[in-house]
Amino acid sequence: MPGTIDTAAERTLGIILVSASAAVFGLTGVLTKSIHADPLTITCWRGFVGSILITLYVLWRRRRSGGRESLRLGWRGWLLAIEGALASIAFISAFKFTFVANVAIIYATAPFVTALLAFMLVRERFRPQTLAAAAVSLSGVAIMVWSGFGTGHLFGDGLALLMTIGAALYMIMVRAFRDTPVVWAGAVSAFLLFVLGWFVTDPLAVSARDAVLLVAFGMSFALASILWTEGARLIPAAESGLLGSAEVPFAILFAFLFLAEIPPAASMIGGVIVLCAVFAHAGCDWQAARQRSA
Repeated sequence: MPGTIDTAAERTLGIILVSASAAVFGLTGVLTKSIHADPLTITCWRGFVGSILITLYVLWRRRRSGGRESLRLGWRGWLLAIEGALASIAFISAFKFTFVANVAIIYATAPFVTALLAFMLVRERFRPQTLAAAAVSLSGVAIMVWSGFGTGHLFGDGLALLMTIGAALYMIMVRAFRDTPVVWAGAVSAFLLFVLGWFVTDPLAVSARDAVLLVAFGMSFALASILWTEGARLIPAAESGLLGSAEVPFAILFAFLFLAEIPPAASMIGGVIVLCAVFAHAGCDWQAARQRSA
């Protein structure tokens, strides 16, 4: 019985941590649009602050494990870091050119894009329910993107699609490079963004207001990453995926509350279609996982 109590307590903690991570990640769009600096300057300071905090977390975890966790990246880790940095640039830039809801909803299709790319690149089979959910979600994205023609938001939607493909490739590489320290690669990726921004932009030419928001952005990025890492250790992957999907409604809600941003009707219609597909698919995975563990 004590073991059951401990397991239940760990699961509850995992649910809280992953849900909190989704909420913090949902602030990305609001913070990006609230900062007047250009996207590269934002990624520069987000990367600087985030890399420091994530590095401290990695070193803390390594100390707790008695130094068993390797920090050697190798070519696979560096590939992860570089690909992650490029996807982050597209992610931050997308928010500057379209609605927060559009970026969040397009990004919600990442699991389906991952399944498609995994089939194309490594012949990894996917289930019929994934194919069906992907078809439904992509139809919702098509409605959103089509509505962007002539409105000036099409470029941002395109960046969001590019970022989603980058995120999908990142997920495939994480699965393929199982011996690579993924969290440490994330810290290095964030630092690469700082180095790039330092040489390409003038990161010191920001207002005091922007400086405060940039530090807050870096802290929120690190916090969300750490919460997710710790929470995902305590609950099944299907459950963490379902809870992580809550990032999308959080992002839309925060954009409405803090930016008074209301996307056009086509985005809302497409968004509902995508969210129904995402939550239905994640819910089926969660239910199947529960039945297997029963």
